[in-house]
Amino acid sequence: MSEFRFSRYRWGQRVKAVVDLINDGSFPNTEREECLLGAGATGEIIRVAIHNQANVPINTVDFGERLLIGCLEEEITVL
Repeated sequence: MSEFRFSRYRWGQRVKAVVDLINDGSFPNTEREECLLGAGATGEIIRVAIHNQANVPINTVDFGERLLIGCLEEEITVL
């Protein structure tokens, strides 16, 4: 069993996407592999969770316009 890992981010932090955010299949009304938002888009973390099997933090970011995207730590940075 792997050791529990904390996220480096917290809810309420303003963040910026450092890469294009691509649909991994989570958005059914959007083509798979389509760009959801380009690098540079800003938002606010509204939830931080840990993926149980992979032990990887997932940050739900509100990018506005009702667009909530789960982001890995390496896909975002604090403003």
